Amino acid sequence: MPNETDMTRAADDAFLQDAAIVAARLGVDLETGLSDAEAARRLAADGPNELRGTPPVPMWRKVLAQFQDPLIYLLLAAVVVSLVAWFVEGAHGAPVDAIVIAAIVILNAILGYTQEAKAADAVAALSKMTAATSTVLRGGERKSVPSSELVRGDVLVLGEGDAVGADARLFFASALRVQEASLTGESAAVIKSPATLAAPAPLGDRTDMVFKGTAVAQGVGRAIVTEVAMATEMGAIAEMLDATVEDPTPLQNEIKLISKALGIIVVIVALVVMITVILIQGITDPADLVVVLLLGVSLAVAAVPEGLPAILSVILAIGVQRMAKRNAVVKKLSSVEALGSASVICTDKTGTLTRNEMTIERVVTASGQAEVTGVGYRPEGAVYGEDGQLSGAQHFEVQLVLGAGTLANDAQLTEHDGEWQIQGDPTEAAFLVAARKLDGTASRLDRFERRAEIPFTSERKMMSTLHQERPDGAHVLFSKGAPDVLLERCTRLQVGETTVPLTDELRRRAQDDVQALSAQAFRTLGVAYRTVDAVDPAAEVDPSLEQELIYVGVVGIIDPPRVEAADAIAEAHRAGIRVIMITGDHPATAVRIAADLGIVEPSARALTGAELDTLDPEQLRAVTREVSVYARVSPEHKLRLVDALQSDGQIVSMTGDGVNDAPALKSADIGVAMGITGTEVTKEAARMILADDNFATIIAAVRQGRVIFDNIRKFLRYLLSSNVGEVLTVFLGVVFAGLIGLNDASNEGLVLPLLATQILWINLITDSTPALAMGVDPEVDDVMARRPRKLTDSAIDGRMWGGILSVGLVMALVTLFGIDMFLPGGLVEGSDSLEVARTVGFTTLVFAQLFNAFNARSETSSAFRKLFSNKWLWGSVALGVLLQIAVVELPFLQVAFGTASLDLAHWGACVALGSVVLWYDEIRKIILRAVGRRHSGESAR
Repeated sequence: MPNETDMTRAADDAFLQDAAIVAARLGVDLETGLSDAEAARRLAADGPNELRGTPPVPMWRKVLAQFQDPLIYLLLAAVVVSLVAWFVEGAHGAPVDAIVIAAIVILNAILGYTQEAKAADAVAALSKMTAATSTVLRGGERKSVPSSELVRGDVLVLGEGDAVGADARLFFASALRVQEASLTGESAAVIKSPATLAAPAPLGDRTDMVFKGTAVAQGVGRAIVTEVAMATEMGAIAEMLDATVEDPTPLQNEIKLISKALGIIVVIVALVVMITVILIQGITDPADLVVVLLLGVSLAVAAVPEGLPAILSVILAIGVQRMAKRNAVVKKLSSVEALGSASVICTDKTGTLTRNEMTIERVVTASGQAEVTGVGYRPEGAVYGEDGQLSGAQHFEVQLVLGAGTLANDAQLTEHDGEWQIQGDPTEAAFLVAARKLDGTASRLDRFERRAEIPFTSERKMMSTLHQERPDGAHVLFSKGAPDVLLERCTRLQVGETTVPLTDELRRRAQDDVQALSAQAFRTLGVAYRTVDAVDPAAEVDPSLEQELIYVGVVGIIDPPRVEAADAIAEAHRAGIRVIMITGDHPATAVRIAADLGIVEPSARALTGAELDTLDPEQLRAVTREVSVYARVSPEHKLRLVDALQSDGQIVSMTGDGVNDAPALKSADIGVAMGITGTEVTKEAARMILADDNFATIIAAVRQGRVIFDNIRKFLRYLLSSNVGEVLTVFLGVVFAGLIGLNDASNEGLVLPLLATQILWINLITDSTPALAMGVDPEVDDVMARRPRKLTDSAIDGRMWGGILSVGLVMALVTLFGIDMFLPGGLVEGSDSLEVARTVGFTTLVFAQLFNAFNARSETSSAFRKLFSNKWLWGSVALGVLLQIAVVELPFLQVAFGTASLDLAHWGACVALGSVVLWYDEIRKIILRAVGRRHSGESAR
C-alpha cells in the first residue's frame, strides 16, 4: 500500500515519469485497477472528487432569512406598537393583538422555510440524476462509477464522447484526441500519447496527461488518476474564480416586478385607507390610532404576495420531478420556461424517432441481392437469394460482407436468460446478428485475430480493423462505412472468389444499388477489405492504409420507427410545434422515414450538408422556414441550423448524442441529450436528458412544461385576485361605512369592516396551501391545442388582469353585503351585534377565496371541469374550512381574532355569499368562450 508521500510525488510530476513508475507509486495494477475496498478507503480518506462549491447555508441562517423582509419588519413594528399601546392603557390582561401577530409571523416563517427546503431537496435530487459518470477498472472489471467517486490510482477507461473525470497519466492511447478548450483555451483537439515527456512543459503541451473537465473528441485510451477534486488543474482555476450567479429567467423577472409593483401600490392604498379612516371616522383616543396603524400594516402585508418567488420555486421543482418520472430529466428549473415555449424541435432519427434495433434485411453484391429474414437482435432467421437460394459465388460474397462487417466491429452480442442484448453501436450489432444467420460464417471468422484499429470518426465516416489470419498468416484490413466514401477508396470489386478492376460502369452499378436501397428507406453501409503485406506491430496503424480497397458489397439496414413517434409528432403539430429531422443517413432514406412519421409529405425534399455549405446566413434562414428534413449532415451543420432558426425568432430544441453535438445542444434554447446512447459531454452541455432516448418523451416533456406554466398562471390568478379582494373589502368598507351600517354599529368610536388580525389570518390560511396545491394541478385545459408561448409574452395578460380585478371586486362586495345583512341599519336591516356581523363578513371572505381556488384553475374552462382531479386542492380547501370554523367557534381563538359564534343561518349565509364568486366567474367564462368561438369562426372564414 503506497504512503501519502509516494502518492503526492507521483502526482506532482506524473507527466515526466514513466507510466509504470506512476502506477507503482500510486499502488495500482494497470491490468486490474484498484479493488473496490481500496477505492472506498481512498475515497474516505481524500473525500469526493468535486470542486469546492459555495458552503452550505446553516439551518439557523435559513430560518433567520425568513424574517429578513420589509413586510416582516412592518409586522414586527406592529407588534411593538401593539405592546406599547397595551402598556400605556394599563397592561390589563394579555396583549392579544401582539401575541396573534407574532404567532402569524412565526407561522409564515415556518411555511417559507418549508417551501424553500422542498425546492432545495428537489434540485438536489435532480443533481444526483444528472451526475457525470466515468468508466474505470475495478478488480479487473469495467465499471461505471459517479465521477465524484474517482480516487487517485483509479484506472480510467476513455472513449470518444467521455468527459474526463480527473487529472490522469496516460499509459495507452489509440488515435486519442482531447478537447481542452475549457482548460487551456486551445480550440483544436490535442493529440495525446502515452510517451513520457523529456522535459517540463506548460499545461497545453502535456500530451501524456488528460485533465478533469476536458472531453475526449476521438479515439480511446487508458490513464491512471493522479489528482482529484481541488488538486486538479481545473480545481486550481476554480480557486481563482468567484461563484457565478445564473441570470434570472423572464418569468422570474416578471414575478419580481409584479411583487415590487404591487408592494408599492398596496402601501399607497394602505396609506389612503388609513387617511380615509381618520378623515371619515376620526381619532378620539390613542387606542384608535393604534387600530388604524395595525390595520394599515396588516393590509399591506396581506395584500402583497410576498410568497410568490418561493411558491414559484416549489411549483417548478415539483413539476421537474414529475418530468423525471416520465424519463425527461431537466437539469435546471429555469429551463422549464423555455421547454413549454418550444416552437421547433430538431431531432435525430436513429434511436429517437426509431427503435434503434438495427436489422440487416438486404445484402447487395456483384452477384445480386440477398434477403435476410428476422428482426431485432435475436439471431433467428436465414439468408435467401433472389430465387430463394444463394449460388456459390453469391454465398461467398454475402459471407464476406457479413464477416468483414463483423470483424470491423466494436459491438458485442450476448444472451442473458433467453434475452439477446448488445453493447456498442446498434449498426455494428446488426452485422453480428446477420452473420449468425448465414451458415459457416462464424467458423471463418474464428481464423482472424485482431491486431489494431482505425476508429470511426464523423469526418471520415468509416472505420477499419487490422487482423492476422491464424497461424502466422497474412494481415487483412477490413473496412466498413458510408458507401460513397468507401467506393472512393476502392480500386477493385469482389466477384465470387476472385477480384476484378472496379471500372466506371461497375462503380456506377454499385452506386445504383445504394440508391435503390436508400429509396426503400434502408440505411446503407458498404464493406471493403485489402491485404497488407507487412505491418510493424509496434507502429500505430495509419489511416493511409485505407486506400486501394476491394469493394465487396453493401447492406441495407432498417431501424423500425417507434410506434409512439408518429403519434407524438402529430401531437407536436397540433401544438403548433414544427418537427425537423436531422440525420446522417441518405436523403432518400431520411425523406421516406420522415414521411412515414408524418413530419413531411412524401414529395418533400431533403437538404444535404453539402448543400448547406453553399448557403449564406440569409439564404439558410430562408431555407429553414421551408425544409424540415436534413440528411448527410455533420454536427457543425446542426449548430448552423440552430443559429438560423433562433435568428428567425424560433425557440429551438435540439437533440444529440455525440461529442460533436455538444456545441449545438449548448447553443439551443433546450439542448436534449440522449440518456442511453449520449456521451458524458453531450449530457453536460444539454439542459434536458432523455432517459429512454425516445422522441415521444420530448413531447411529453413539452406538455408538462406547458402544464407547469399554466399552474404558475393559476396560482398568480388565485393569489392576486384574493389579495385584491382583501384590499377592496377594507377600502370600500371604510368609504361606505355609513351606507352598510358600520358607523352606527358601535358607540366605541372607530369601527372597521375587518380587524388587522383577521386580515392576517385570511392571508395565512388562503394564500399558502391552496396556492401550493395549484402547483400539482393536473391539466384542465388542453395545453397542446394552443400555439407556443413566446418568451416575451407576459405571464399576466390584459384579460387575466381583468379577471383578477373583477373577481376581487365581487369578493369585496359579497363580504360587505354579508356584514350589512346582519347589522342594524344599512341597506338591509339586521339585528346582530357588530362582532357577529363582522365575523360573517370575515368568514364570507375566507369562503369566497376558497371558492376562488376552483375558479383560478382555468381562465376559460368551467370550475366543474375535472372538478375532483386535484385531491391536494380539495385537501387544502377542507383544511381552510376547518381552521375557519375553529377561529370562529373556539373561545380562545375568538378572543385572539375578535370573532363570535355563528348559528346555522349565519354559516349558510357565509357559504351562499362566498359561492357568488364561483357563479360570477362561471358566467364570465361562458362569455369568454362564446367570444373565443366567434373569433375562431371569423378566422376560419
